[in-house]
Amino acid sequence: MSQRTPLHDVHVALGAKMVPFAGFEMPVQYPAGITSEHRSVRESVALFDVSHMGEFIVRGPQAIDFINHVTTNDVAALSVGQAQYSTILYENGTIVDDCLVYRFPDHLMVVVNASNKDKDLAHIRMYMDRFDCSLEDVSDHIALLALQGPRAQEVMGKFTDVNLNDIAYYHFQLATVAGIPDVILSRTGYTGEDGFELYFDASRAVEMWNAIMSDGSVVPAGLGARDTLRLEMGMALYGNDIDDTTTPYEAGLGWLVKLKKGDFVGKPALERQKAAGIPRKLIGFTMPDRAFPRHGYAVTCAGSPCGEVRSGTMSPTLGIAIGTAYLPLDMAKEGTEFEVDIRGKRLPAVVQKMPFYKNASHR
Repeated sequence: MSQRTPLHDVHVALGAKMVPFAGFEMPVQYPAGITSEHRSVRESVALFDVSHMGEFIVRGPQAIDFINHVTTNDVAALSVGQAQYSTILYENGTIVDDCLVYRFPDHLMVVVNASNKDKDLAHIRMYMDRFDCSLEDVSDHIALLALQGPRAQEVMGKFTDVNLNDIAYYHFQLATVAGIPDVILSRTGYTGEDGFELYFDASRAVEMWNAIMSDGSVVPAGLGARDTLRLEMGMALYGNDIDDTTTPYEAGLGWLVKLKKGDFVGKPALERQKAAGIPRKLIGFTMPDRAFPRHGYAVTCAGSPCGEVRSGTMSPTLGIAIGTAYLPLDMAKEGTEFEVDIRGKRLPAVVQKMPFYKNASHR
């Protein structure tokens, strides 16, 4: 049976279309539709329930050393009140998951994808015996809302006394929001627009949602718009663009790999791949025809099969088909032409540098 977020009944009352996602029953869209919700985020502001995400708390004298060992980015470089995007790897260098790491004065919080939570937990626990720290899964106790859009700061300013100008991109503060204390107010998001993600006590989820929605200008947005927004920005989705067959270098996430920080899980494999040369690369592409490239559609390079579409949609903002695929390195240059097989027809596609949408408001 699917799990439910604390806001399930609110979504149903709003007329949301609920679908199974990552073990949860989640709103994919509301009556206004995905395109309308997408445009609200690009032009104004919208609110997402992403309480299905997983959160781990790591404490102890070697908490930083431990998370540095099981992620690729440099946790030690984080200041208190700062977050970073990172990846968790297997020993062979492929991706277990992508994640966010938050540094607090006395602990770290690691935020992972809901579909991977149990797998991630089991994986990183294998390395704990080397470090003096504790690891706790607090996912069931935390609600997570994302207020996204160019008007996000204007709206959020009505519900907190925190000077939001003091919270830079990928930074956070503890705040009282809408009368709810101990909220982790983070300037992060998965849309490319300015915005905040709020982590707080799950028992107060309905209260927080209703308070923010009471502004009147905020619209609810579901997973459908979240997906089209992140794809326009070229942001990776686990299970599509990255998975346990891909490495950060292949996925264009080499900037998350800090080889000089010391030993970490997967480092030797990444060093070998870097020395040998990366065989393929995740690219963005556009299609001039009114096509709809979907995950799994075959890709052909110079008449021969060379991969498949990883993510694809008709961009609500740009009005063209966009997508991602892994191509051999010699085919991955911007402007290179290849074909996507859509319902038995090979249609032209062109490699394009990501992000597709270049006017986002994130700071």
